[in-house]
Amino acid sequence: MTRSVRIGNITIGPQAPFTIIAGPCVIENEAIVLHTAESLAAVCQKLGIQFIFKSSYKKANRTSLKGFTGLPFDDALAILEKVRRELHLPVLTDVHTELEVPIVAEVADVLQIPAFLCRQTDLLIAAGRTGRAVNIKKGQFLAPQDMRHAVEKVAATGNTNILITERGTSFGYHNLVVDMRALVIMGQTGYPVVYDATHSVQLPGGAGGASAGQPEFIPPLARAALATGVPMAVFMEVHPDPPNALSDAQTQWPLAQFETIASELVELYAFIHQQ
Repeated sequence: MTRSVRIGNITIGPQAPFTIIAGPCVIENEAIVLHTAESLAAVCQKLGIQFIFKSSYKKANRTSLKGFTGLPFDDALAILEKVRRELHLPVLTDVHTELEVPIVAEVADVLQIPAFLCRQTDLLIAAGRTGRAVNIKKGQFLAPQDMRHAVEKVAATGNTNILITERGTSFGYHNLVVDMRALVIMGQTGYPVVYDATHSVQLPGGAGGASAGQPEFIPPLARAALATGVPMAVFMEVHPDPPNALSDAQTQWPLAQFETIASELVELYAFIHQQ
């Protein structure tokens, strides 16, 4: 039996409305963040979709030393806090070290554990102890069955507001493979699953000093994930101008096309969960 996770006024789990977690990959500047957040929120309200805004204050895992990692820490957090305060939106962002966790928890409703850090015991426990919801991204190197250990580390703190995200599995050679069985297997932990539709189409390191991608596969993979029937939310990185984004330029979904894909997904979600 899958438990429900509460994030402010949002519930993710069995019988819950469809939820999308979306926003720019990384905080580039305040204008882009506020414009994107406001636009996404308006579409989701129109379509009856629960919405959680996502953007990273820092991208610690970059292919190249030259890759953009983010604004200064305090400046980036101030922008996230503004989204939460002025737009009244729940906010999700990554954390990277135990020392960052309590500071970030003051402005974020969901603390996300990056995929490459999903085995970091101290980081998971620190996130759990804040009482904030915790979204653990499955490492590209990890079997879906092994995510139960990451979940147990957070739950050991008494915090059971836990989400688990699938973002593809790496076999090297600049490619990720999405096995839809993983969503079912991770759902057997008893916690809701999130499908990361945009990171799943990355080609890590495929652009030389940066990740390449195959965005044409975002819609079919998102539809396939929902068709598993597992209680879940969908995660998408969305940008007003993906070709000029400072991070993940080849896999962020265009803001202008968000309503089209969101309307398709909410209709499919409703159909699947009425059966």
